[in-house]
Amino acid sequence: MLMHVVADYGPGDLAFAEVRQQLARYLPGADVVYTPMRPFDTLGAGFCVAQLALTPGPPDRLIYCNVAPRADSDAPRPDNEGERLLAARLPNGTHVVGVDAGYVFSFLRNEAETLTEIVIPPTGSQFRSRDAFPPLLPDVLNGDAEQVGTVDAADIPAPPERALVYVDGYGNLKTSWSEPPAPIGSVVTLRVGGVGAEAMISDGTFDVPARTLSFAPGSSGWTRKDGTEVRWYEVLLRGGNAAEMLDHPEPGTRISVRA
Repeated sequence: MLMHVVADYGPGDLAFAEVRQQLARYLPGADVVYTPMRPFDTLGAGFCVAQLALTPGPPDRLIYCNVAPRADSDAPRPDNEGERLLAARLPNGTHVVGVDAGYVFSFLRNEAETLTEIVIPPTGSQFRSRDAFPPLLPDVLNGDAEQVGTVDAADIPAPPERALVYVDGYGNLKTSWSEPPAPIGSVVTLRVGGVGAEAMISDGTFDVPARTLSFAPGSSGWTRKDGTEVRWYEVLLRGGNAAEMLDHPEPGTRISVRA
């Protein structure tokens, strides 16, 4: 079984090693792949979860996501309680298990066949993704996990429109734009938060001269449950780093385009 872990433990951090150890205990045959997130970045996590879950791959996939800022309440948390744990099953057979924090399930809210809240046995642990969640995963996969009930998609926030959702390792800015904002070949003013720059609208990220900023359909996208295809636009600096050029914007930053 292929298992993706999307979490904001730092790369090489002890936290990931400890979680991996528990996953090997409860799912010993899993091939685990780790995708690190910025601390508390639920929007980037939700985007990555959807990209991994909704694109072609083996049907026996499990996406395990833990980005849990415990921001659902400012009150003291008895026994280190946190956000609820949800499990989704997608039409392609993929399972997603993760904490319902921020935008973690936003890109999946209309794509899941089932979306349920899972009962979390009390542990008192502040490290729930190591101590409380791994023992539940085999039962989730087998359909035997104890459930609180079904979750209404309307209770999950929609992802922000026309915003930055993820910054990849090359500094490309993946966005929630899915349509061209101007005719192909147009030069526009692209504003990312408080920083503006000229960019060319293109139908391919490299279909611009070197050192030119492009706004084009990127490598991320998937087939929706209704059969429609979505391709997310990226801001890319050919031969450079768009994130550096635009002052390292964070996920959630508004992206506007002016002809």
